[in-house]
This record gives sequence, C-alpha cells and structure tokens, in this order.
Amino acid sequence: MKPLDGITLLDLSRVLAGPYCTMLLAELGARVIKVERPDGGDDARAFGPHVDGQSGYFASVNRGKQSLALDLKAPADRALFERLLGRADVLVENYRPGALARLGYDWATLHARWPRLIYGAVSGFGHTGPDRHKPAYDMIVQGMGGLMSVTGEPGRPPVRVGTSVGDITAGLFLSNGLLAALYQRERTGQGVFVDVAMLDGQIAILENAIARYFATGQAPGPLGARHPAITPFGAFKAADGHLTLACGNDALFASLCAVLGAADLAADPRFADNPGRTAHADALQAALEAHLAKRPVAEWLPLLDAAGVPCGPIHDVGQAVHHPQVQARHMVVRAGGLKMAGNPIKISGMPDPTERPAAPALDGDRAAILAWLEETP
Repeated sequence: MKPLDGITLLDLSRVLAGPYCTMLLAELGARVIKVERPDGGDDARAFGPHVDGQSGYFASVNRGKQSLALDLKAPADRALFERLLGRADVLVENYRPGALARLGYDWATLHARWPRLIYGAVSGFGHTGPDRHKPAYDMIVQGMGGLMSVTGEPGRPPVRVGTSVGDITAGLFLSNGLLAALYQRERTGQGVFVDVAMLDGQIAILENAIARYFATGQAPGPLGARHPAITPFGAFKAADGHLTLACGNDALFASLCAVLGAADLAADPRFADNPGRTAHADALQAALEAHLAKRPVAEWLPLLDAAGVPCGPIHDVGQAVHHPQVQARHMVVRAGGLKMAGNPIKISGMPDPTERPAAPALDGDRAAILAWLEETP
C-alpha cells in the first residue's frame, strides 16, 4: 500500500511546476492521468537532452503517469474529459488564470457539477490580485520575489539560483495543499479550490531575509556563501579547494579551533561569541583560511567529522549523485532506461525501489483509461 492508493488525479499541467507536484503524488500512490494536447503534448517533451528519443527533462517529472490526448475544444473530447472529471478526485492545472474558465471549466462550474472534486491550480501570480493575468516563468518570480537580490556575491550582477526553485517550490506547496484538501474532504465530503502562486512561494522561502528586513528596515543583499546571522557558516578555502563549515554555536566554534590548532582564534575577543564573529566575519574567514591552507580538503574533512563539526565537500552534480549516502537513500533511480532523481519522501512500509515506471508516450494509455471508465465505479 502507498498512502494515495485509490486516488485518481487528472493532470492538465505542463512543463515543471504542475508536473513536479503530480509526480510527487504519483510516487505516493495516486493514479495520475496526464491530459495533453494532441498536437505534441506537453512542451517539455521537446526539451533536451534526449536519450534514445526521450526527453530526460520530461521523463524526470512525469514518470509513473498515464497519458491521454484530448482537444478540450472538441465536443467528443470534452465529453470524455467530463466523464473523467466524474471519476477523478483531483484536477491539477497550471494555465494562466481564466484559461479553463473560457473552456467552461471554472471552479464554480466544476464544484457545482462534481462537489467532491478538488481543484488545484498553480500559476505565476495566483488567481487573485492585480497581476493575476500576467505570464511568468521561474526567472521572473525569482527576480520579483526578492530571491535574486540575496543570491550571489556583493557588487556583482544579479544571479538566478541554479535550479528552478520558482517552479519547484510552487509544486511542493501545491502538493501540500492538495494533501490537506484530501484530508478535509474525508470529513466534509466537499472538494475545495487550492490556489498556489509561484511568486507567493518565493516570498514564503525568504525566511531570514524577510525577518531581517522587518526587524531592521534595511533590505538585505547578497553575501556569497555566508549566512547573515551565523558565523562561521559558508565555504572556506583549504590547500586544494573549498569545503563548507557551519558552526551554529560557541561549542562548535571551539571544536573547530581545536581541530585547526587555532588557539589564537579561540582566544580572540572578537570571536568570543556568534554576534562578534558575525560582526567580524571577513577577518574570521581570512584567519580560518590561513589555518585551512595547511592541508587539503580530503585530510580536513575526517578530522572535522571526528570532532563533530558540521562540514562537507563542495560537489559538482556528478559527484553528488554518485555519493554513497545519496545512493544508499535511493536518490538516484531509473525509469524507462533513464536515470533521474529519486523521491526524498521515505515512509515506513512504502516501497522505494530504484526502478520506477517510465514516463508515458503521448496518448499511450488511451485504451487502458477508456476501459477503466467502463468499469463500475
């Protein structure tokens, strides 16, 4: 058994935010029927890189789903879609607000006809507010939401976070909202409308930056790898490269100094507590790196680990996915012959195999879906 066994989800979404959400729910056991345009389907099917004719991008967020091609402007396909709505638990879409309403599938209409149906929508700016009809991509909301203002190094041009956190966080928040809606429906018998905006998600994850702004009245800027309130906390240069250190309290800083043989730093009144270390972060960085320069990264890490000092290497993607801890947690899986990221949600009793069902071919599950519709609910 998986937690969402028996739940059916109609997925009208495409590219990333919506498909990421529905992929997570498929991993938790939901049957996800991906409803795609007949003329090519999800745009992401064309995104590279391709392996044996398959888009790795598309496969990574659509594994384990079924595909049905429908033209929602054609009467016969609309009739089939409405039969699916009558059997589904959840509908997910990531069109601009108003797009489904123009097809006659707005929330009020859907709720009146199928009151148990849960409707999940993810869009750039949400279904309310003055910008609700504006188009958005990840880059737009990273910029508007303030994330790019605290990313990168001081005095350098704005930098996008190196992964699509605008889409991914929206997909995560939508999956969380849909799970809550399913739980609520168990008690009320009624579906609800779950509205998630990518911009809202960027505001929600700014945590320390927003707290600092409201506390000080000053908008924080980029600090490179440093933390604005904890020191030492960042990337530090050793003899042959960089490592990460995170000393969240005075005891950890004392342990770090002991490992480095840095009695001078432990005794320095500037570094006696975290506020002092943060106020003198640049001086402390230079002093720590003078000690770290005596050994390569591979020699420092086991010494720091043995002392209980939080530390780690800085991996590229290839090194990260081949790390023994990542492999042991099944965070690299194979689906349809392609390797991709696994599921970070580990639940006791729920299988977590390294082989996953492949992403569907466009309209590849039509016969199975039609046969299911003929079965007695």
